[in-house]
Amino acid sequence: MISFLRGPVLHAGADSVVIDVSGVGFSILVPPDVARTAREGQELALHTSLVVREDSLTLFGFASRDELDVFGILIGVSGVGPKSALGVLSTLTIDRIAEAVAAEDDKPFRKVSGIGPKTAKMIALQLQGKLDGVSAAPAPAAPAQGGAVVAQVTQAVAGLGWPERTAAEAVERAAASASDADRGSVQSLLRLTLAALGPAKGGA
Repeated sequence: MISFLRGPVLHAGADSVVIDVSGVGFSILVPPDVARTAREGQELALHTSLVVREDSLTLFGFASRDELDVFGILIGVSGVGPKSALGVLSTLTIDRIAEAVAAEDDKPFRKVSGIGPKTAKMIALQLQGKLDGVSAAPAPAAPAQGGAVVAQVTQAVAGLGWPERTAAEAVERAAASASDADRGSVQSLLRLTLAALGPAKGGA
């Protein structure tokens, strides 16, 4: 089993990267945020899962061990294949997944491409009690009064068409580098986040 790879990036696509490991190029399917930040020639370390099928060998890679663990839990759900599991982790943060499961709320999972209402309900039910030991990496610290601002801006960015995971991470990065004044203003923090993300999705 290939569980970890580290090496310089040979190529980065929209949802995959190729890493050079001792002269061998490994093609790995990854969440879009990993592919987007990968730079050719720069070293990249990924926690990986090798999925073996009768006609293929496919590597899936994640920036953290917790994401890999959640991926393994997701593909254990009836009706969820590895690409659907990757879709969940590309759309939702680990904390959001845990919150939805704790509330038995299947609506966040319905937002994932390829997952219908029945499968979304199965995820919310079958992950009960399985995420207790998994937590997302701590987010950059922000002033307590800015928590509501970050939440509002994240919701606004997601409403413009970006996946919730991408929106949350972009807002956190913008908040971490913003001044106290900008961090406390919804309009200012939204402007900084959108400037970093680029044009709105879906023509929004």
